[in-house]
Amino acid sequence: MTERTRRRGGGRAARQAQRTAADVAVNTHLRRSLPPVSVLDEAGLAQIEENAETILSEVGVAFQDFPRALELWRDAGADVDGEMVRFPRGMCRQIVQSNAPTAYTQHARNSARSVPIGGDATVFVPNYGSPFVADLDDGRRYATLADFERVVKLVWMLPHLHHSGGTVCEPVDVPVNKRHLDMVYAHLRYSDKPLMGSVTAAQRAGDSVELCRIAFGGELADRTVLTSLINASSPLRWDATMLGAAEVYARHNQACVISPFILAGAMSPVTVAALSAQALAEALSGMAFCQLVRPGAPVIFGTFASSMSMATGAPTFGTPEAGLAIYVMAELARRVGVPFRSGGQFTSSKAPDAQAAYESASTLLPTMAAGVNFVLHAAGWLEGGLTLSYEKLIMDADQLGMMEVYAKGVDMTPNGQAVEAFITNPHGDHFLGHPHTLANFETAFYQSAIADNNSFEQWADEGSPDAAQRANRVMKQMLADYEPPPIDDAIDAELREYIAKRKAEEPDAIV
Repeated sequence: MTERTRRRGGGRAARQAQRTAADVAVNTHLRRSLPPVSVLDEAGLAQIEENAETILSEVGVAFQDFPRALELWRDAGADVDGEMVRFPRGMCRQIVQSNAPTAYTQHARNSARSVPIGGDATVFVPNYGSPFVADLDDGRRYATLADFERVVKLVWMLPHLHHSGGTVCEPVDVPVNKRHLDMVYAHLRYSDKPLMGSVTAAQRAGDSVELCRIAFGGELADRTVLTSLINASSPLRWDATMLGAAEVYARHNQACVISPFILAGAMSPVTVAALSAQALAEALSGMAFCQLVRPGAPVIFGTFASSMSMATGAPTFGTPEAGLAIYVMAELARRVGVPFRSGGQFTSSKAPDAQAAYESASTLLPTMAAGVNFVLHAAGWLEGGLTLSYEKLIMDADQLGMMEVYAKGVDMTPNGQAVEAFITNPHGDHFLGHPHTLANFETAFYQSAIADNNSFEQWADEGSPDAAQRANRVMKQMLADYEPPPIDDAIDAELREYIAKRKAEEPDAIV
C-alpha cells in the first residue's frame, strides 16, 4: 500500500469517526413511521393463538429444578405435576396483559442515551455470545477481554447502534464464573449507552444489578437499567439457570427478553405456523412467570427462529421461512401488548462476503418491515453466531443507518414535496444549482461510510479495496480516535472495589 493510499483511507475513516462522535449522543433509537407488514389475516393469527393455548393447556411447559417457580404456578391456579406445568386456557395471556407494561424506558448511565422499548421505536443492539472474533489482520481466534473492550468502544462510537449490548463476545481468557464482572464493568466504563446483564447464574444477575446500582449513583429507585436475554430450552422447557436470572431481574424491576431459541425441524416442527405457536406458548409462560415474581416487571416477547439444512442438520440463516416467522411473531407480540425482540443481521458465512451480505439483508429487511422493537445481533454476527467479525460490525452498522432513512418513510412536508422548486426552476434545466438542492444537499441522501461510489480508476488508485478492507480501515481509525465517556472517579473506584471483592470470594471455575 502506498503512502498516498494510506492517507486517503485514513481520511475516509477519520471523517466517519468524526461523524460518529458528533451523532452518538442524540441517536438513541429509530422511530418507525411506516406501518408494520402483516403476512397473516385475523383468522390465521387467531388460529396460531388457539394452537398455543392447546400446547400450554394439554402439553405443558417444564420448569426444571426450580421449586419456587412451581410454587408460584400452583398458587396462581396452574396444574403442577412434578416439574410439568399445564395452564388453564388463557391464563398466561391474562397474567401478561394485566401486568406487563406495553412499553418502557431503559435508562442509560448518560440519561441522554436512554432508549424507549416498545411502540414504534426500534433499538439496534450488537452481536451477542460469540466465543470467537475475526478480523482481516489476525483471522479467526478465541475472543479475549481485550477484544470485548474493543468491541464495546466501537459500539459506543457507532451512532446507529443504540445499545451497548451484553456478551458482545465471550472473553475466554477470564474464568467463566468471574468474566461477567469484567464484561459489565467494560460496558459501564467504556460506554454510557444502555447495557445487558449476565444470565449465566442468578448470582451473576445479582452482580449485574449491584454494579449498575453503583454506577447509577447508589440507588436504582426502580429504574430499569438492564434488559437481559432469557432463553427457553426449546422445546417447551425452562431451566433453573434462566429462571434464576429472570427471577433476580424481575424482582429488581429489570427487563427480561423472554426468548425461545428455535431451529425449526430440530426444536420445533418444520413449519412456520407450528414454530410460531410453540414460540408463543413458551414466551407467554416465561413472561407470565416474571409477572408472578413481580407484577409490572418489564418484559420483551422475544424469539430467535431459524431453519436448518435437512441434508446436514446445520443451522441456516437468511432464509425466507425465518423471515416469515419474524412477521408472524411480531404481529402476535403486538396482540399480546408487549415489546418484541427478533431479527438482526444473521449469516452462516465464514467471512464478511457476498453470502454474509445477502443473508444479513434477508433478515434485516423483515426485521424492519415487521416492526421489531429490540433488535439483538444487529451488527457483527458471522458463522452462525460463533464469530464476531470486526469488519462486519462496521459494515452492518452502516446498513443500520440506511434503515433509519427507510423507517422514516416519504417526507410529505412542503420541503419534501418541493413544488416551489418546480415552479421556480427554468423549464428543462437541471436542479443541481437550485436553492432547494443547495438547502438539502447535505441531508438529502444517506451517505455510506463504507460503500465506494468513485470511478474505477479512483478505486484502483486507492489499492482496489473491497468493502471489508474499507471497514477494517474505519475500525482501526475509530479505535485510534476513541476517548472514553466520563465517569465519576469515586464511582469507578467503587466498581473496581466490588469486582475485586467478588473475585476474591471464590476460586476460578470453568462453569
